[in-house]
Amino acid sequence: MKGTAAKVKDSLVKEYLEKFPMKAALLLDTFPVDKILQYLNEAPLTTAKEVFARLNPDVASEVLSEMEDDLFIQIYSGLDTHLGARILSRLDKEIIKHKLSILPSLESKELAEFMSYGPETAGYFMETSVITFYTENTVGDVLEKIRKVRDRRVTVIYVIEESGVFAGRIPIQLIAISQPEEKLINLVLPAFAVTAFASIDEVLDLLEKEKLLQVPVTDINNKLLGVIRNDTLISVAKQESIVDMQAMFGAGREEQALSKISLAVKKRLPWLQVNLATAFLASMVVGFFEDTIARITILAVFLPVVAGQSGNTGSQALAVTMRGLALREVRISQWFKVARKEILVGLINGIAVAVTTGIIVYFWASSFGIAIVIAISMVVSMMIAGFSGAVIPMALKAIGQDPATSSSIILTTVTDICGFLSFLGLATALASVLGIT
Repeated sequence: MKGTAAKVKDSLVKEYLEKFPMKAALLLDTFPVDKILQYLNEAPLTTAKEVFARLNPDVASEVLSEMEDDLFIQIYSGLDTHLGARILSRLDKEIIKHKLSILPSLESKELAEFMSYGPETAGYFMETSVITFYTENTVGDVLEKIRKVRDRRVTVIYVIEESGVFAGRIPIQLIAISQPEEKLINLVLPAFAVTAFASIDEVLDLLEKEKLLQVPVTDINNKLLGVIRNDTLISVAKQESIVDMQAMFGAGREEQALSKISLAVKKRLPWLQVNLATAFLASMVVGFFEDTIARITILAVFLPVVAGQSGNTGSQALAVTMRGLALREVRISQWFKVARKEILVGLINGIAVAVTTGIIVYFWASSFGIAIVIAISMVVSMMIAGFSGAVIPMALKAIGQDPATSSSIILTTVTDICGFLSFLGLATALASVLGIT
């Protein structure tokens, strides 16, 4: 009988966890860490992931620090990277280093990227150990947690929705005068926040304008990452004033308007040489079709048109992809999805531009054949340019290179070569069929 009762109990627990992950998570938030780990270990993997993703971030980080490596790998496999990084970033550096080391290299790299911020951004200065609660929590839950934490710096608590989206703030004074059973959703107030990639100047402007003691920091999806406290902000303000004074005299690691000529030459000349080499590479492609150009001289007139349109298309795709990588909107593993989107955009825009180009060329050159060739070439080259603009920065990122440094030069080479090759190649292949002379 005891064995049967235990099986029924386990079955009910698993079914409850599966059907009501949010309610289960709110309940587990009150349990000891070892008990939570027990339920996660016993639940099916999919259910364990759903429940873990809904745990209070404070609790989830405690659970994560005690979690066995095998369970950690299973739960973090396929877990939303934003969520995984938010929870992992709350742990000690040594624990983070160990956890990342046991994950597959691509997942580990992406998580590390999401947790790294430039020294001039809000994310660099934020504290991730911020006390958060869900809108469904009560005042009693808050008071119990604060008594356990015993942190006198807590002057405000931050509230998040079930999805993790930042809902707002509640001053501790309001908590103190409210009934224990009152739900936080009824007390939450709007709160000003900055994204993790906001410049420190933006943070200081917000601090001055709104008279804040601390500034919440969110990701691009408005999910709370941490806070920048007042003492940190004062320190940053002092540091910024020193940096500004240094900048007046050009004292920085990177080239500035007043940097030495030698530094400017050192930074710029290597890339000018690379650009020269790629320009000759594109010229070689044109040289392959020297006979065709000599025979149909009008083709030379339209070469800049094809190269220019494909270059602009690639630059647009590059700008969007670079922004996505910089803001962590996309991951390297999503390269195919991004590339497919840019190919389709290139196809649609290419058809629209090809029609216009074909009409202009037909009346300009009085040649239906050349109009057809340049129209087809325009579609092909713009699709390739869109693909290249998406893939090149992601490929550079994957091999550990800075995409901002060399993406544009590589892209220019690819778009020029593909534009010239498609236009001159089609003209050569179809000259006799279309009667181009």
